[in-house]
Amino acid sequence: MKTADIDSKLAAIESRYEEINHLMAQPETASDPELLERYGREYASISEVVQAYKALQVTRTQITETEQMLDGELDDELRDLAREELAQLQQREEEYLKEIQVALLPTDIMDDRNAIVTIQAGAGGDEAGLFAADLFRMYTRYAEAHRWTVELLNTSISGAGGYREVVFEVRGRGAYARMKYEGGTHRVQRVPTTEAQGRIHTSTAKVIVLPEAEEVEVEIRPEDIRVDVYRSTGHGGQSVNTTDSAVRITHLPSGLVVTCQDEKSQIKNKAKALGVLRSRLWDLEQQKRAAAEGAARRSQVQTGDRSEKIRTYNFPQDRITDHRINLTVHNLPRVLDGELDVLTDALITSDQAEKLASMFENTDN
Repeated sequence: MKTADIDSKLAAIESRYEEINHLMAQPETASDPELLERYGREYASISEVVQAYKALQVTRTQITETEQMLDGELDDELRDLAREELAQLQQREEEYLKEIQVALLPTDIMDDRNAIVTIQAGAGGDEAGLFAADLFRMYTRYAEAHRWTVELLNTSISGAGGYREVVFEVRGRGAYARMKYEGGTHRVQRVPTTEAQGRIHTSTAKVIVLPEAEEVEVEIRPEDIRVDVYRSTGHGGQSVNTTDSAVRITHLPSGLVVTCQDEKSQIKNKAKALGVLRSRLWDLEQQKRAAAEGAARRSQVQTGDRSEKIRTYNFPQDRITDHRINLTVHNLPRVLDGELDVLTDALITSDQAEKLASMFENTDN
């Protein structure tokens, strides 16, 4: 994006910022909680970029003043100091411009939503199920570090104590914004506990991350679903296993099936299952739109086969490699203990760089 285009857009944002500031001070706004909340959200969303723009304007004024000083009569010592200051101001200007460009990038309207995560054991038998359990623990610890909460929605236990599938919701501001980068096939290379000869095995697990969809975004008509109840076989103790609390919902038009059995209450299980179904239907609609526009789907929509991977966890070499950005980090135990930000931050930076490059390309054309 050209500097003139940035300035024009920033001037419009600053004007809107001042307008909202005025509107929020009006008595009719103060007496309307919904309107006040709407203005407040918009004000907060543009406040950061407006402050950066104001700092940029101050820096540009200082640059102009310093350049004027250099055009005048200065002794050698003052001229050197002015040149040094000018270089620092120009660097600061570049930093503000970069910060503003990132702030102006189109945002995913779902980023502030809760995330619904599904982990499915892929190739590798019992070891794949154990790896799925490791990933679930990693995401649970990651959520704790960000003060998000994890709510278990459904589990299917494998024979070795792992998971054939586990579905859970990560609740907290910005959960989907960071968790969405985990979508895809994860590969592990290690010696399984069941391996007597010490051979390294390769297994996979597929992770699907969806934003929590709201009822107004996805309509589920009663006539389009079939609800079956049955006796839970999951965790929860005797009271769970002796009542028909588990719920299976089949969406007839799409064929999607969602089960939930981790609550003792059939009503709660049904509500959770509908929430998962709503998010999967939303994602299905996004896939259709992407296909219609000729866009490739994100890497998380894959089969879980060994050849389709976004990340490899190599235990013998103590390394994790994210193949999307060719990044390798070590200290694998700490990452599996929830220290994922080193990978997530790099993925976000790469994503922003691609969007910025696209922004420049579109402007130049």
